[in-house]
Amino acid sequence: MVREVAESCVDGVVMEMVAAYCGRFYATKPELAARRIEAIGFQVGHQLSERYTMERPRFSDHLEAIKFICKDFWSELFKKQIDNLKTNHRGTFVLQDNRFRWLTRVSLDPSAESTDVTDNDSAPLGDTAAQTTSMLLYFPCGLIRGALTNLGIPCSVSADMSNLPACSFVVRIKT
Repeated sequence: MVREVAESCVDGVVMEMVAAYCGRFYATKPELAARRIEAIGFQVGHQLSERYTMERPRFSDHLEAIKFICKDFWSELFKKQIDNLKTNHRGTFVLQDNRFRWLTRVSLDPSAESTDVTDNDSAPLGDTAAQTTSMLLYFPCGLIRGALTNLGIPCSVSADMSNLPACSFVVRIKT
């Protein structure tokens, strides 16, 4: 039996989660809100990768696991594959989604300062529209990191949304 949830419900839950953590729970501590949102994404990604790889053999290398994220995992979540995958062959991968669903209805002033999102404390967070929108990306960064960690690949994941609605996720494998 296939169990599915309407895309609009998932979109609504993610938007509400971000709004709750940023506006109600940690309104004065955006760094803590970002860590909490990423941690929820990590847990969800970890569990989903367990489900989606149950009947598959283990991946033989990092590239094979990243390709799984780009094709199968992303397709399950967003009904489309990642549009482009680049690597430097030294443990850094860039996953490009040219029309990331959670950013399709967002528009920002191009003069907004920073639109980078990382899964650590060094992210510049402020009250700008770009920063508020960037909080949406902590969840998918967590999804990717959780899925890869479950596949035995410790990594860090950051996101860049400088060309909306496109989004790039940068995966750095920890050695």
